[in-house]
Amino acid sequence: MQTPDFPQRLRDVSLRVTRPRLAVLEAVDATPHADTETVIATARELLPEVSHQAVYDSLHTLTEAGLIRSIKPAGSVARYETRIGDNHHHVVCRSCGVIGDVDCAVGHAPCLTASDSRGFVVDEAEVIYWGTCPDCSTSS
Repeated sequence: MQTPDFPQRLRDVSLRVTRPRLAVLEAVDATPHADTETVIATARELLPEVSHQAVYDSLHTLTEAGLIRSIKPAGSVARYETRIGDNHHHVVCRSCGVIGDVDCAVGHAPCLTASDSRGFVVDEAEVIYWGTCPDCSTSS
């Protein structure tokens, strides 16, 4: 698997390449669906002096630039991932909260068609499937 060129990705969206941004991108890439506290801990393994505020600012900037995606399952804090642009969905365990990726149901984005778009031009569908993961299913 090829290592992502995060400096180039930042340049491609006209963002300055900074050590905190690189640390956050690497942390999110290494820990898909991580919450902010996990991103902070992982970023600090890569860049010990990075502040909480620098991580928060980087998460916001990188999300706004479309380099990372923020997902917010009901009842959960925001989670982050670097898998972007493919309109995939998520499955969440009701018991332990683990999150997994689920490829688009069919076809091209938005892969689901609203019965009435109310005049909107829909370009993305976000679906969260809820259930019980295999580990929790076998432990009950």
